[in-house]
Amino acid sequence: MAAMAYKITINSNLNTNGLLSPPPNKLHSHLLPSNQKFCGRRILASPSLSLIRSKKSWHGSLRVSNLSQSSASNSFDVVIIGAGIIGLTIARHLLLASDLSVALVDASVPCSGATGAGQGYIWKAHKSPGTEKWELMMRSHQLWESLAKSIQLQGMDPLEVLGWKKTGSLLVSKTTDESAILKRRVEELSQEGLRAEFLSSNDLLSEEPELVLEKEGGAAFFPDDYQLDAHRTVAFIEKGNMHFAVEGRYAEFYHEPAIGLVRHGNSCEVGAIQTSKNTLHSKKAVVIAAGCWTGSLMHDLIKQPDIELDLPIKPRKGHLLVIENFKSFKLNHGIMEAGYTNHQSATLKATASDSGPVYNAQDLSVSMTATMDASGNLILGSSRQLVGFNTEVDESVINHIWQRVGEFIPALRHESLEDLRQSREVRVGLRPYIPDGKPVIGLVPGFSNVFLAAGHEGEGLSLALGTAEMIADMVLGNPSKVDAAPFALLGRCFH
Repeated sequence: MAAMAYKITINSNLNTNGLLSPPPNKLHSHLLPSNQKFCGRRILASPSLSLIRSKKSWHGSLRVSNLSQSSASNSFDVVIIGAGIIGLTIARHLLLASDLSVALVDASVPCSGATGAGQGYIWKAHKSPGTEKWELMMRSHQLWESLAKSIQLQGMDPLEVLGWKKTGSLLVSKTTDESAILKRRVEELSQEGLRAEFLSSNDLLSEEPELVLEKEGGAAFFPDDYQLDAHRTVAFIEKGNMHFAVEGRYAEFYHEPAIGLVRHGNSCEVGAIQTSKNTLHSKKAVVIAAGCWTGSLMHDLIKQPDIELDLPIKPRKGHLLVIENFKSFKLNHGIMEAGYTNHQSATLKATASDSGPVYNAQDLSVSMTATMDASGNLILGSSRQLVGFNTEVDESVINHIWQRVGEFIPALRHESLEDLRQSREVRVGLRPYIPDGKPVIGLVPGFSNVFLAAGHEGEGLSLALGTAEMIADMVLGNPSKVDAAPFALLGRCFH
């Protein structure tokens, strides 16, 4: 059933940092991004994600086998597969909320997958009250704000540490119908206590001069939405985790894909993860947060006749165009066209139009998004495409993005994309897409200690802290701060 929409407060049993930063006497320069060497067990890698894989599929299989009585060379309370933002924040929450030890396993390194390819929006603007993700989104955003505040209270600048900016967001309409929808959204979110207003096309010129619309257009303005830089944020979280390595509570096994899942005899408890180099014994739990590879992994893993598995997580390719150190103009806010919300089911065959996103016969959809990051880079998007595990840059998609953004920001029409080639970067990532739009978060049926957290698609950064708290509460046996039932696997992915 749909989650109730209400305001959420930080649990009084949490410390003032929302369990997101070590206590002040443990917070030193090691939490800030740098090129210094890390302590603890760590193996670095080339880009990919949590399993041995190629661009089309991951190779090797996770086998369920019996755990022998051989001595454990590496033993941890919790082993996490996947070092994207979800896996990293789950590790962080467990380390801060308990005395458990944690191992993080990945075939690559953080920010080499979907996490590092995103735009960094932490938005409420395009979410709807009363939906099943609303409560999780509100909790997660509150935890992000708490983290930024704790960094500031400790004498650091959240902009430098996280790339954290209160940019506000603009959901932009081009037609009378879209404007009517946005006006209703403003009313709904205002009733939830959020600051929101609808700006006409004329009013919009004072907020975002480069955004030019006809009189039918306008924008829903949400001044309290945020943006962060995934690379800075991951560096901060990872270094916070590494603090616990000196206590023997944390280790990273990068460039070390998982190749086997080892069961305790005939029980439903998993006792170890076999990687390409080590056997990592797990005394309490295994968490799988492998992004778009999670579906393939679980299909290979679950081979029990009494369990029917249907975990339809697929890679959804996305392109972002980054113009580095862009000087021609500045954007004041994060911007997204109203049609972006239709990305979730975009499979139409159509041509470009002013009234909505671009679609084509290859299931490509392109909607306008635009923002400037903490380094002054112009970030333009975005595309979604179901083309398997292909991560090659498609110049035709980049051209679609450039043309679509130009329909909203005409100043770009005077810029040549070819002339900007030397200062551009293209980010390509594979979002973990799931058809019903809800991540899967919870215990895997048939196992007593295997948990899953995947399927966030383009909301991994936004929902990361709420997801991490939810998984940590499950592992620790604590009451959930938000209703976890909508994200359970049983009934959705297992029958």
